[in-house]
Amino acid sequence: MTTKRTRELPGRLVRLRRRFENWRRTRKAGGRIPDPLWDSAVKLAGVYGLHRTAKALRVNYYALKERVEGEAASGVRDVPEGDGATFLELAATGLACSIPAGSCDCTLELEDADGAKMRVRLSGVATPDLVALSRSFWP
Repeated sequence: MTTKRTRELPGRLVRLRRRFENWRRTRKAGGRIPDPLWDSAVKLAGVYGLHRTAKALRVNYYALKERVEGEAASGVRDVPEGDGATFLELAATGLACSIPAGSCDCTLELEDADGAKMRVRLSGVATPDLVALSRSFWP
């Protein structure tokens, strides 16, 4: 007998799958998948691929594909009003603290679309490779 070994799902897909499962448990019969869930699925399909995402979330592959293509065609993503999200670009090289060594304090907070958070407090240390750090958070 042969066994098929499957790869473990990335944390972001697992969290979204839980959100889908919660919705399925509480939905009314025949209810449509809410747009915020679809939006998250489309975003992760861009990262992990259509097939893997559709299979993990137990959604119709072609429905997900249509939404992914629709977003790609529009080229614009909707951002909810009042969203306090900001983008701060840091140069990958030449980062340095202009305050004397030992007194440079800062907190770096990262949050992904699914709500996973990471907070790093830097106190009196040389500036780390923030690009590598953020990539470890968002594979």
